[in-house]
Amino acid sequence: MKRISKRKIFKICLVIFIVIYISFIFIKQQTILNSYKNEKNYLNSKISEEKENKNELLAKIDNVNSKEYIEQVAREKLNMYLPNERVYVDVGN
Repeated sequence: MKRISKRKIFKICLVIFIVIYISFIFIKQQTILNSYKNEKNYLNSKISEEKENKNELLAKIDNVNSKEYIEQVAREKLNMYLPNERVYVDVGN
């Protein structure tokens, strides 16, 4: 029967340790990359929401000086109405 030298056993153990260490590092980096990917997707969705919000605000800016918008704000927020305009109040609510 052939004997395995201590040096050869040490080399085999070293190779096994290196393979296990590299595997551990790879798995850890994969989890970090997945978390970055999830964060990127979340931030991209927030960016698209804010772009929509910006477009809505720009549309309001364009509309703010129109006569229709001024009348709408006066009716809804200031309870102001045109002269001789009939106002119906729903008492059911």
